[in-house]
Amino acid sequence: MIVTMILNGKKITDEIAADMTLFDFVRKHGCHSVKCGCETTNCGLCTVFLDGTPVLSCAMLAARTEGRRVETLEGLQKEAEEFGSFIADQGAEQCGFCNPGMIMNAIALFRENPEPTDEEIKQYLAGNLCRCSGYEGQLRGMHAFIEYKKNGGAACGK
Repeated sequence: MIVTMILNGKKITDEIAADMTLFDFVRKHGCHSVKCGCETTNCGLCTVFLDGTPVLSCAMLAARTEGRRVETLEGLQKEAEEFGSFIADQGAEQCGFCNPGMIMNAIALFRENPEPTDEEIKQYLAGNLCRCSGYEGQLRGMHAFIEYKKNGGAACGK
């Protein structure tokens, strides 16, 4: 079967097996930020945007993306770098394996709600597995990023 989608702003047409996941498709096309850590939809490492909404690419068939827009971290470099630096400043990246999925969901959260409460942050990121940090560094980084945005992009001490 043939599928056509917009992947990170580029139109891609490819022949795929009917059971190919979106995860396998984006990896095949060079999007190596997308990881699969569980194969059970429990870790959030495979998060991509489908028409602007975060989805787990390991749980979606590539065929279901026909004519749709898919974005990975590779397609969101400016936003990812801006936010990711705040996570790194807090030492929350430790092994770094969870960062792409965490950053994808954080970007989605900030697009939807630029000033979330702690409870909203925790709820939004509940599906992201991080074995190293205990999430406190990510939470501190998110708070610092929120303050940075409130100050018009001028960070305190950054």
